[in-house]
Amino acid sequence: MMEQTTMLLNKTSCDSIMETPPLAMLKHQHCPMCNQKSLTLSEADVEVPYFGTLLIFGMNCENCKYHKSDVEAAEQKEACKWSLEVSSKEDLNCRVVRSSEGLIKIPYVGSIEPGPVSEGFITTVEGVLNRIKDQVESLKESAEDDEDKTKAKNLLKKLQKVFWGEEKITLTIEDPSGNSAIISDKAKREVMKQKK
Repeated sequence: MMEQTTMLLNKTSCDSIMETPPLAMLKHQHCPMCNQKSLTLSEADVEVPYFGTLLIFGMNCENCKYHKSDVEAAEQKEACKWSLEVSSKEDLNCRVVRSSEGLIKIPYVGSIEPGPVSEGFITTVEGVLNRIKDQVESLKESAEDDEDKTKAKNLLKKLQKVFWGEEKITLTIEDPSGNSAIISDKAKREVMKQKK
């Protein structure tokens, strides 16, 4: 499981987290997908500057390759919204913590929405933009309408300009659990009102 945890965290480009060993690991559990006793559950914790301790949970099935992960703050957090104006190449390196309940939005570009199969992750702003870029490229490939293909191409050009530091965007995360964050001195945090 350590290999799989490291693979998950390798995808996040967070070197300090990759060295964190699992606190707890349970092997040979029943997988919810294939019902075989091939599921490994793991939990690790990591200290993130300016945010606190995060718990990283993972489920990996050796048989059917089912995978699920999430990130939670160790202490109770209040619902919050984080925002960051990305205006330079340096901003692409800001760390982003997104729980499975976090909604990432970039106006006029795209979003990563929570849902029953969404996963928590730790990455950088560049990592978030690459996830959205992958979504746009998939949409462009599957688009049957020329207008939709043109919109996707224009969006990819916009993203490329952001990667080059030639265009500004604003990245926001809204999280009712408070377990998401943007780790940067430039990031702004505000408390969200809980929906009743």
